[in-house]
Amino acid sequence: MVNYGDCIVFLLAKAYQHAHFQLKKHLLPYGLTPVQYLVLEAISREEGLSATEIGRKVSLDSATLSGILDRLTERHWIIKELDPLDRRSLRLYPGEQAKASQEEMVGVRERSNDEILEDFSIEERVLLKRLLKDLSRPVLADRSI
Repeated sequence: MVNYGDCIVFLLAKAYQHAHFQLKKHLLPYGLTPVQYLVLEAISREEGLSATEIGRKVSLDSATLSGILDRLTERHWIIKELDPLDRRSLRLYPGEQAKASQEEMVGVRERSNDEILEDFSIEERVLLKRLLKDLSRPVLADRSI
């Protein structure tokens, strides 16, 4: 019989589900999904990135990212502009709604993080973040899958 409590993939999946739920709950009033928020935050942090650059930063393939960018544009969270140096390429910027909500959105992320980690000591929080960063490095480096 399989003991799922010993399976790291299962444990990580359950942790992801819990974290995803917490963030989703806080994003509901804004009509954003956690992945949309991740993309929006990347665009807000570094204005003028291309879709390819954003895809690399948030580890999303172009097909998935394209739909997300379209929905964010339709709802005025982001603005797409032609790259003046390469008219075939688009640059992405936060829209007025994103700019007006930026501080609130940081608060949403912080509240979600606090709820997820509320039962952890400071030392456990630091260790968990370090371990998760270590685990995610190979995935971010190997995009061949």
